[in-house]
Amino acid sequence: MYPFSCHVPYPVQFRNIKKSLIQSVKAALLLGVGILGHFLFSSCSAPSNVERAIDEQILHFGLGAEPQYLDPHLATSVAAHNILSALLEGLVSEDPKTLKPLPGVAESWVISEDKKTYIFQIRKEARWHNGDPVTANDFIYSYKRILNPNLGAQYASMLYVLKNAKIYHEGKKTWDEANVGVKALNTHSLQLTLENQTPYFLELLNHYSWFPVHQPTLEKFDAFARIGTKWTKPQNFIGNGPFQLSDHKINSVIEVKASKEYWDANRTKLSAIRFYPIETADTEERGFRTGFLHVTQTVSSDRIDFLKKKHPEWIHFEPYLGTYYYRFNLKAPPFDDLRVRKALSLSVNRKLLVEKVLKGGQLPAYCFTPPDTGGFTAKKGYGYDPEQAKVLLDSYLKEKGLQTLPPFELSYNTSEGHKKVAEALQAMWKKSLGVDIQLTNMEWKVFLSSITKGDYALARAGWIGDYVDANTFLHLWRTGEGNNLTGWSNQEYDRALNLAEQSLNPAERFIHFQNCEDLLAEEIPILPLYFYVHVSLRHPSVQGWYPTLLDHHPYKYVYLENRAK
Repeated sequence: MYPFSCHVPYPVQFRNIKKSLIQSVKAALLLGVGILGHFLFSSCSAPSNVERAIDEQILHFGLGAEPQYLDPHLATSVAAHNILSALLEGLVSEDPKTLKPLPGVAESWVISEDKKTYIFQIRKEARWHNGDPVTANDFIYSYKRILNPNLGAQYASMLYVLKNAKIYHEGKKTWDEANVGVKALNTHSLQLTLENQTPYFLELLNHYSWFPVHQPTLEKFDAFARIGTKWTKPQNFIGNGPFQLSDHKINSVIEVKASKEYWDANRTKLSAIRFYPIETADTEERGFRTGFLHVTQTVSSDRIDFLKKKHPEWIHFEPYLGTYYYRFNLKAPPFDDLRVRKALSLSVNRKLLVEKVLKGGQLPAYCFTPPDTGGFTAKKGYGYDPEQAKVLLDSYLKEKGLQTLPPFELSYNTSEGHKKVAEALQAMWKKSLGVDIQLTNMEWKVFLSSITKGDYALARAGWIGDYVDANTFLHLWRTGEGNNLTGWSNQEYDRALNLAEQSLNPAERFIHFQNCEDLLAEEIPILPLYFYVHVSLRHPSVQGWYPTLLDHHPYKYVYLENRAK
């Protein structure tokens, strides 16, 4: 689900003691006296957040990076998903244990015999937070907005499963001329018609790109085709989910409070959730240990062994459908040459990286799609052969009349985890190829802006699946895809992906997916490094929180309770 933090969003991180103290104080200043008080005066008698939480039913959530947008049609990160899934609800919701689709805004649906037409019955009790009814036209407006080519939504292609959605998004026809497969049969009946049968369509609807937005609010702020408007400010945001936005202090806290207008409000036990953008693992752990946080986004690799031994009740290792990788910029030297890309790839010892650097149970990535994604496991395409890497690089240098490869820049968003991975690869490339690289860390929003503009040579990235099917990974590299920011295009790849999307035969789909993986490994526009495991800290009082492959935890099922051992 999520390109950069994403994706990515939950890196393994570390700090030395001196830096830990500095970051702790900085975080405390950003977050206000709350963390500062807990860090510096943890022995005082005032109860901590976690101690008060049982009575208050307020979940204190370590968020990671501050999300770039709280607009569901512009968001691109796991951090944004964690908040938007509290504020908004789509046609379907998720089972908290299995993530199987459950009725959401739609109380029921009917699927046509050819499985291309879905008719959703929107529940009459569904309300926006201001009391307005949620209608079929709200979804039509929202789908039309994210597909509007003038908005520039990176996730617009998520809606390409709708008939003629791609034609409209490409600006070739108006909405009516394109006859996009979205129709209101009446106020509370919505018909969606697909281009092809899509076995994962209902799961797809749980991605925030499919969430509705409140039309009167967006029109008030002229936000239909504009970014950066004030409609997402707490005083303006009107959602339809179990919680409503009550506070947002940049780089400090984002608070949501339970909504009385939500159709299933009686099920919601939490009174509020407070999300804290804390990007360093040691600061998160300190906040957790002092009772400031219930859950963290990550754990420092240097702390894993200690926590496993001393506090096994805190640390959790859970499956996570995601790939950590680097992307090359193929539009400029030296990465416009396959030999250089392949040399760097063959010089990476992924096994050493996960075992000696990360140490959280991650798996080395020799392909892009994580194993057993919807039943598909790709063959090994990327390998480790430093001798062959040297031959390839020497060939490039000889042709260009160079003695060594000029230093290039590796960009990553601020995180000790990303830094640690970058330093490991820096050492590998220096040892195997004699290549010098410059490491550049950037604040999250600056990093996203640079990557989107193509202002990079080599940059870290990560992708978390939006649904459990290989298509959620492989569609990224289709020509023209909003998240394909490498400059790579391959018509054979596009054809294979289209065939996989059109087929209902699993074996046939897997053949096409494998063709895509083979082309990625052959042309190397990206450098897969490892498959995620979500390592986090969670207080035992957090109930209704289950390990899920996408790390989704529907908040209306979550509550706080101390249970006797």
